[in-house]
Amino acid sequence: MSTAYTAPSALAANLPAIHTPSFLVLALTALFLYLCATSVYSLYFSPLAAIPGPWYAAISDFWLTTHVARLQQCMTVQALFERYGPVVRVGPNKVAFCDLTTMRSVYCVHKFDKSPFYKALLTNNNDHAMTTLPHSEHVVRRKAYAPHYNLPHLTQFQPEVSDSVIKVVQILENQQGKASVSCPELFRHLMVDIISTTVFGSRPGALDNLAMGIQDILSQAVKDFPTRGIVRSFIPTWAWKLVCRIPNDAWRRICSSDKIMADFVRGRLDDTSAKLHATPDVGEREDKIPLIQRMLQHRVSGSQDGLSVQNIISECMGHLVAGVDTSSNTLTYFCWELTRRPDVMRKLQAELDEHMPDRRVIPDFSVLCKLPYLNAFIKEGMRVYGAGPSLLERVVGSTTASKVDDSFDMMGYALPPGTVVATQGWSMHRDPEVFPSPETFLPERWLPVEGVEGEEERIVRMMQYLMPFGVGTRQCGGQNLAHITVRAAMAAVVSNFEISANLEETNERTMQIKDAFVIHPATKECRLIFTPRKS
Repeated sequence: MSTAYTAPSALAANLPAIHTPSFLVLALTALFLYLCATSVYSLYFSPLAAIPGPWYAAISDFWLTTHVARLQQCMTVQALFERYGPVVRVGPNKVAFCDLTTMRSVYCVHKFDKSPFYKALLTNNNDHAMTTLPHSEHVVRRKAYAPHYNLPHLTQFQPEVSDSVIKVVQILENQQGKASVSCPELFRHLMVDIISTTVFGSRPGALDNLAMGIQDILSQAVKDFPTRGIVRSFIPTWAWKLVCRIPNDAWRRICSSDKIMADFVRGRLDDTSAKLHATPDVGEREDKIPLIQRMLQHRVSGSQDGLSVQNIISECMGHLVAGVDTSSNTLTYFCWELTRRPDVMRKLQAELDEHMPDRRVIPDFSVLCKLPYLNAFIKEGMRVYGAGPSLLERVVGSTTASKVDDSFDMMGYALPPGTVVATQGWSMHRDPEVFPSPETFLPERWLPVEGVEGEEERIVRMMQYLMPFGVGTRQCGGQNLAHITVRAAMAAVVSNFEISANLEETNERTMQIKDAFVIHPATKECRLIFTPRKS
């Protein structure tokens, strides 16, 4: 019996035809049905469905992401509060609130872990205190550096802080008010010198380089790092090295900012380690200890688990990044506000002239803290121009011992574990019931009116809502250093100069606040004129 041979082409001809367009239609239909199903679930059946907010925010994070990309998240969320009330659903799994009791519950009582958002701020490709998400792990990290930022210890660095501030005065005096000065650049160099002094025990000379017109590599790296972090968070790991090879000098400098800082810190670490090996008891003989030395001593003594060399480098980098742009932008906006409010500048100058007979001698922090109008000005400045006013995201964890009802009660709404919750300083600082005329810069609101009942309670309530450094155990560890620096810098600058602006280069439009987690002017520039005051 013979078997007839059938050509492969003939067999293929007998198979059912596969039409690519049909598969595409089926795939698109399936995708459409999936999106419809998830949207219906998010809108009507999700545990968060009852929380007020725009419907498009409930079905996708895309809407809020567009405002984040446009650097408008703070203002957008504030507009939602004004429309929907103090609790708003801003994403399929994200809820924002503006309420004092809830704020304390989330950040102080339950101490929920941070959301993955903070991983965009990794330094040296490694965690540090700010990017450590679990609260329990952060507690361990914090023990290594917390004593450094105690106020009695930091006040020992006041001579170095004053020296750096006086260098700023000298740089401004050299201009004689004949040309405008870039405030972000000036104050960034100031903060690099001050933070390096307290963290590494030596000043890298950033202000000296600025005075000589030399680009300071470390200051530039600190400036570039936030941009690197944001872009890095959107690009897969496998593609990052390819992206960094883009033939553009400015872009490659941004990509290298992390390595530049890491190399600098590693050099300081090696120097400090050599010093400790040469004189093992140096830490016991010194009261004023730089942060990097303190962390190395913890590592040598074995009192801190997991404090590797890489962790120390990352931690020091994190403190450098977190402290420089925040305080420099704060000082920039403080000076800008004084150009708009000469009445406020006159009151500050009158108070400072009384307590600073020699304008080149900055009073101790303890003295500056007792100047009523200076402190009122700084509190109001922190309220209006707080450097980090954005959403502080936390993830609802287990809130009960029983698994029967493990939800978190937020203002009457039951939120399941895994829900991202957050408040923002921008909105807490603009509650009209606590801060009447919240958009008005008014230092006098912090001064009690004599003879008026309830003034002490009013100021205490305002302080409860003030959160320029965050709130709870995860608030900024370096806030004491920020207070010392800001007071010293403002006292020296205001007592020595008249501050003004050329409205053609610096005005309301250029100084519009943009929110990139840390605020900055719309043009990232603020050029002001500092004219020496007459004796």
